[in-house]
Amino acid sequence: MGSRQVTSSEPLDWQGKHVTVAGLGVSGIPAAKVLHARGANVTVVNDGDDARAREQAAELEALGITVRLGDGATLPEGTELVVTAPGWKPDKPLFAAAREAGLEIWGDVELAWRLRGPDAAPWLAITGTNGKTTTTQMLASILKAAGLRTAAVGNIGVSLLDAVLGDEQYDVLAVELSSYQLHWAPSLRAHSAAVLNLAPDHLDWHGSMEAYAADKGRIYEGNRVACVYNVADKATEDLVRGADVEEGCRAVGFTLGTPGPSQLGVVEGILVDRAFVEDRHKNAQELAEISDVNPPAPHNIANALAAAALARAFGVPARAVRDGLRDFTPDAHRIAHVADVDAVAYVDDSKATNTHAAEASLAAYESIVWIAGGLAKGATFDELVTKSAKRLRGVVLIGQDRALIHEALARHAPEVPVVDLDRTDTGAMLAAVQEASRLAVAGDTVLLAPACASMDMFANYNKRGDAFAEAVRELGS
Repeated sequence: MGSRQVTSSEPLDWQGKHVTVAGLGVSGIPAAKVLHARGANVTVVNDGDDARAREQAAELEALGITVRLGDGATLPEGTELVVTAPGWKPDKPLFAAAREAGLEIWGDVELAWRLRGPDAAPWLAITGTNGKTTTTQMLASILKAAGLRTAAVGNIGVSLLDAVLGDEQYDVLAVELSSYQLHWAPSLRAHSAAVLNLAPDHLDWHGSMEAYAADKGRIYEGNRVACVYNVADKATEDLVRGADVEEGCRAVGFTLGTPGPSQLGVVEGILVDRAFVEDRHKNAQELAEISDVNPPAPHNIANALAAAALARAFGVPARAVRDGLRDFTPDAHRIAHVADVDAVAYVDDSKATNTHAAEASLAAYESIVWIAGGLAKGATFDELVTKSAKRLRGVVLIGQDRALIHEALARHAPEVPVVDLDRTDTGAMLAAVQEASRLAVAGDTVLLAPACASMDMFANYNKRGDAFAEAVRELGS
């Protein structure tokens, strides 16, 4: 880690500034409105020109904002700054034109960071391939238990612009950031930040694993107190080593094993802190018990340790870590126990939309009938199957790319029985649950951890999880 001095950004004069906002939607519309209200000349460009886009455009045009639909490639004349929706890929012609003109390109996170007031709440920031939302919500719960005014914001669905510019006064913000958002946030400087894990994801957007990791690593730039990394994932520690941070900022690891100095970890069922204590070479502070973490699956304990590390970096007492973890309830479709039927547990982890998440989910149970499949998004399954084979009682495959998983199972777990459901209609989930129940014996877990996206059969992973839960209820009745 290098060290640096970071000064806060100067207030900007928006009056008459020509700003192009790229993309309508959840970040583009608020950005356009905020900039227009500050006196900027705003033009919104959008690739699509459907009924929804026309409706959104009409709303903005009524305020006096210019909107160009069906043309997201051309840079409007006179543009002085581009503010983009995070999902727009960096290789778009619009951005090439902006770079050629020497213009800055900001995302909504960068805009929110620049618009903060002088007394703005510091940010505790979280990224990673998997576990971001759960960890951010755990962190907010811990901060609240400490009596701090806070909110879980960012990629979690609560706009950072709203949080930064709203009437509510915060002491600190728990901020979830995606790799897309970090790519477009060059001046963001968090109080402390964590990268939970790194696995191949969104490589079509970033272009390579190296570029993806580099964008994740931007979260550490300019950290003041702690860069939190995953001891079990060396790539996260490498990102800390490469970060340019403020003088005195520390690297703090979290581990499911016994922690060393400057780490948080687990000792005999207790979450302990050896980073934010006096004489960390000799002392450890008890924070909570594993049973305080809901659910106490290994990857979720890792999430809890990362959240605790960021909270402790902000000075939160140990008791608030325990109380905050006890108060926390995870969102639906994240290793959620649906029901027991005939002594078999049925667990919904529809949110496990990639192999890394599915691997963590499968590691939480001893004997599993695994329901998997969907849209692979370019993923390969050999490593996942190899690591999980010994836990598999049977597998039920659904969805468009199920053959890829079937082939990996044939190579690495040929003795595991596989039911291949050749259908992608929504009724396939009931059939999958029925087949899984036939393969399962008392004490097993039937686990929906698809390792794939849902859009071949369902609107989103929530709908997929709902279909699973409904099928389990039907089975139970």
